[in-house]
Amino acid sequence: MFIDVANIIIKAGDGGDGAVAFHREKYVASGGPDGGDGGRGGDVVFVVDDNLSSLLDFRYKRKYAAQDGGKGAGKRCSGKDGADIVIRVPRGTLIKNRETGRLMHDMSDDAPYIALRGGRGGWGNAHFATATRQTPRFAKGGIKGQMLEVTLEMKLIADVGLLGFPNVGKSTLLSMVSAARPKIANYHFTTLEPQLGVVRVDDTTSFVMADIPGLIEGASEGVGLGLAFLRHVERCRLFVHVVDISGSEGRDPIEDFDKINSELMRFSEELLTRPQIVVGNKKDLAADAEQIARFQSYVEGKGYPFLLMSAAAADGTRAVVERVAAELAKLPPVRIYEAEPELVEAAGSERITEITVENGVYVVTGQWLLNVLGSVNFDDYESLQYLHKVLTNGKVYDLLEEKGIKEGDTVSIYGVQFEYVR
Repeated sequence: MFIDVANIIIKAGDGGDGAVAFHREKYVASGGPDGGDGGRGGDVVFVVDDNLSSLLDFRYKRKYAAQDGGKGAGKRCSGKDGADIVIRVPRGTLIKNRETGRLMHDMSDDAPYIALRGGRGGWGNAHFATATRQTPRFAKGGIKGQMLEVTLEMKLIADVGLLGFPNVGKSTLLSMVSAARPKIANYHFTTLEPQLGVVRVDDTTSFVMADIPGLIEGASEGVGLGLAFLRHVERCRLFVHVVDISGSEGRDPIEDFDKINSELMRFSEELLTRPQIVVGNKKDLAADAEQIARFQSYVEGKGYPFLLMSAAAADGTRAVVERVAAELAKLPPVRIYEAEPELVEAAGSERITEITVENGVYVVTGQWLLNVLGSVNFDDYESLQYLHKVLTNGKVYDLLEEKGIKEGDTVSIYGVQFEYVR
């Protein structure tokens, strides 16, 4: 089964919590805090695997999570860093944020791509010792790793894409000019998944040709295998448009040619500007020389080069290969998609705080507060003083007063409730 689009959920590892510990040693009084830091969470890393030809594996497994960082320990021992999770994808896979549609990366080269970085480990209580706070009984919790749903979209990397209706001889041409062995049969949609073949022109020149499922009218609107076809021609530098010149299926070659180009334009006008070589196939079955001449005149009148061949008999295929190689030598390399920039929120957005009033209770929310609460020991006075300082510096109290809070009112921060006192 060929799968070229998949949605998966990826999650970076959480940072490990810092430790609350105190030095204990014989003959050493009041050894002081020595809690170690938590380990860093693992990253989510994508790499290219040329042994993969589809996204089928992602049909059966949709969640991929890196390992969490280990917790800190006494004697200032840091927790172990979490292991990265490595996700292997076929070359040419685009990684997109499913929610926003933003292109994050094009997996077309051999460099690994870190999609999400693991959360930082929390500080142990050794970091919080001061001249006036010599026995801190609190530590920082680790930062949570990000979670994201992404769309993987595979776009073949090929120099040449074969255009044409089903059963016009595209697979036959590929099998004759390369070592690829696509399925060939006398019925429509024999090719249900793209096939790649390396075409060697001489000892120093070669190119990659793609035989892609046949296109039909309405493909740009999702009819038949159309969208699957059109997705994979977007990278091609050159199109070889194969037309059944014999009209063996009762169709007019000119109408076939126009319909295919019309579908390209509807999907993307840019595709129609790509260089295109038109090849009339099945010339050995064409009984009407006037029809061939009429089609050739029509195609050349639109500015396209025209060649004749009989792919099944390998007659004219060499001329097609040489013409394709000559055209490719003039063209830029295969297109690599640039990642789209991520929208940068206003400075300080990581400390966005929202306050609502529910039944007389002032409810405070904000992602940054979750990390703060994880570091607080509510049974320790100094730890509560640390929380008070963070809420003051974070302007939480100022926002509460803007909402009209009075002394004695109840404040709730993610389930932690206390009376407001200033």
